[in-house]
Amino acid sequence: MYRKKDKKTQELFKDLMPWGGKLNKNNRWLRLEKLIPWEELEVEYGKCFSENRGRPGLDSQLVIGVICIKHMLKLSDEDAVEQVLENPYMQAFCGLESFATETLFNDSSLSKLRKRLGRDYFRQLENKVLEVLKKRKIIKARGVMVDATVFPSNIKHPNDIGLLNDVREWLVKEIKKISKQLGKWTRTRCRTARKQYLNFSKRKKKTEKVIRETMKQMLQHVRRNKKQLIKLIAELRIKGEEVKKVIHRQIGKIKIILEQQWDMYRRRSHNVKDRIVSYSQPEVRPMVRGKAGKPVEFGPKAELSLVDGYLLLDWLSFDNFNEANKLGESIAKYEERFETKPGKMIGDGIYGNRDNRNLLKAEGIRAALKPLGRKAKTEEYQKEKRWIKKQQRIRNRIEGFIGHAKEHFGLDRIRYKIDGGTEIWVRMGLLAMNLDTALKRV
Repeated sequence: MYRKKDKKTQELFKDLMPWGGKLNKNNRWLRLEKLIPWEELEVEYGKCFSENRGRPGLDSQLVIGVICIKHMLKLSDEDAVEQVLENPYMQAFCGLESFATETLFNDSSLSKLRKRLGRDYFRQLENKVLEVLKKRKIIKARGVMVDATVFPSNIKHPNDIGLLNDVREWLVKEIKKISKQLGKWTRTRCRTARKQYLNFSKRKKKTEKVIRETMKQMLQHVRRNKKQLIKLIAELRIKGEEVKKVIHRQIGKIKIILEQQWDMYRRRSHNVKDRIVSYSQPEVRPMVRGKAGKPVEFGPKAELSLVDGYLLLDWLSFDNFNEANKLGESIAKYEERFETKPGKMIGDGIYGNRDNRNLLKAEGIRAALKPLGRKAKTEEYQKEKRWIKKQQRIRNRIEGFIGHAKEHFGLDRIRYKIDGGTEIWVRMGLLAMNLDTALKRV
């Protein structure tokens, strides 16, 4: 259930300070509050709750305000709640009517609310803030720069033996738990498996022979433990008890991992379709980028547009797509956001295929792409070439914005693991950076 709060109150923090509780109106949090349409967001927030059932939910401005602060300052949920409790300006931004000195809410509520709201709500949040920026003419649609990047997921660097050991440890934990319920003992050989894994991990030089031997041992341990767990679940069902659905989902993942690993072991290969590299986040795929220092990255790949200094998300996927094929969608997103076509499109060489050139020509969009064919000696050709070179120098800005987002707004490591959490983290990181850009213009 959700109840709206009456926001028509007296002067904010009236009894907080001896000078009448007046706060500095030029403070960034008070200026930022005016850039977010709280009332419209509250309507959408209320739709995520039942009408007349349960305890009333937390105030929408308080929840969204704390989440924005978390991403703008790169804080954990716990630190974000504590920061708001200590700062009157942050409390004003979050819509509190008087200075709070006791805990506002438990930080675990943020995770539950993100799960309840889902990715669609955060898409609406981004769109509604963009509408405010357009209405106040803080953002002006003049053209678009496009580029793609990978936002790394919060996983350890994967290897096949480590992945199988993670799976084995989870299986052993569940076997022991269910065996205790059944009042019996099951031999898992967990100590032997642990010793084999540690002996392999401590080796400085790992020869191919040692890797294959340890790999086979881990595969056999996982296969044995999986069969034991399935058998124990069947015995538990006979007694009239049932395990949680999440355990059945995890066993489904383990079956896929086991099939993939056996297939690669037999073929002496490291390639398989839709390869799972993390047990905790099975949706993560290896992204072969071929860049110096990072030939392979692990996380979702994003297609981004830079418009007047604001970085916007056009597409996000764990599949390693070709960004050149997403240009049409980026142009369509631009039209949807700004109700007009971009005057120009700036991108790197990968976007310069014939399909994209024909698309831009048909849409009447000027393309800052290296011209195809023979060089002409006409003045018009030379003028266009100089313009393209100038725009390509400008294109470097989007690389800087992407680096800035990763360095200062938490997009160097995606930490949400809930369903749709990857997109929520990316959208909130970009929104935090865009709000920071807007603050410098108001």
